[in-house]
Amino acid sequence: MTRLGADVWDDEFRVRLERQLWAFTQELLTRGQSVILEWGHWARVERDEKRLGARALGVGVELHYLHAPLEELIGRADRRTTSGEWTALPMTRAHFEEWSTIFQPPDEQEFLLFDKPVVEV
Repeated sequence: MTRLGADVWDDEFRVRLERQLWAFTQELLTRGQSVILEWGHWARVERDEKRLGARALGVGVELHYLHAPLEELIGRADRRTTSGEWTALPMTRAHFEEWSTIFQPPDEQEFLLFDKPVVEV
């Protein structure tokens, strides 16, 4: 988003960008290309939408879930901000605490819906 001149905190732009990326993803999948979607998908309904959309195109779908403890996520964000790698408004502990109440981690039943699910802790 920053390379496009957008503010990473601009939810409206992010939604438009993700819609465009999903349309491009579907086009690539119909051409036999593999695609990695690595944004958000915090809610089960978002993962279901992408899984079902890809399946409708006749392609396999993998879910790679990388779990990291809350303190690790906060530390990583702090290091990116301190190093200058992250130039937007900092992600704070309060952000991560709020986001942790919103995120729906995949459960065993959901993993069964995917081809070759990968869980890394």
